[in-house]
Amino acid sequence: MKVSGTYTKNILPQEVQRRLERGEKLNLLDVREHDEWEAGHIPGAKHIPLGSLGERHKELDPGEETIVICRSGNRSALACEYLASMGYKVVNMQGGMIEWTGNIEYGKSPCYTGGVML
Repeated sequence: MKVSGTYTKNILPQEVQRRLERGEKLNLLDVREHDEWEAGHIPGAKHIPLGSLGERHKELDPGEETIVICRSGNRSALACEYLASMGYKVVNMQGGMIEWTGNIEYGKSPCYTGGVML
């Protein structure tokens, strides 16, 4: 995976929050590590750590816009660049969870239990 981290299609966390509050159904992808996910994530987000994206990207719908999230917006920009190169419609949540002020859920990723990937 060759990416430069210069993906430019961005959305601010405040706009994502406004869209969710309006009742929009958004496809949210969180690419942070398991411990970061467990420490708090946006309700309804799908969790695929950046390092697993190569083998799990087919879990995403390439025809639907997906908003990609990480801690600060850097890893999500890399994920966006990678997914866009394969034809996915992706938008980077610039500023990431650091700037997120909306609702947060806590707990384990549904694809991760006790150190074992499912």
